[in-house]
Amino acid sequence: MSLQRILRINELLQQEISKILLEEIEIPEGHLVTIIRVDTAPNLKSSKIWISIFPYQKRKKVLRILKVNSGKIQFLLNRRLTMHPLPRIIFKLDATEEKAEKIEETLNRIAKELNLKDQEQTIE
Repeated sequence: MSLQRILRINELLQQEISKILLEEIEIPEGHLVTIIRVDTAPNLKSSKIWISIFPYQKRKKVLRILKVNSGKIQFLLNRRLTMHPLPRIIFKLDATEEKAEKIEETLNRIAKELNLKDQEQTIE
């Protein structure tokens, strides 16, 4: 399978699944689901759909909704797309946001500690 074809399939799946999530799947209000990337296997048997969920603390609830509706999403993809075989979709959570949040917390803690040390030195 050519790399160009896989890249086009990834882009097509990202667009179509995004539309399905917006139009057909009930995501609770105040939650944002973004498809970060799609990785399709060279044999077209499966596609990993990497998603980001905001707020990150509600990720389990949204992942549960996606997993419960994955059959429906697969069915709707089969109706919308004429490619064969159509890869089986697998949702994966992109943890970049969680990592960024931890880094930000660490940086804030360090900045706070440095400010406290500066204040102590000023008092002395």
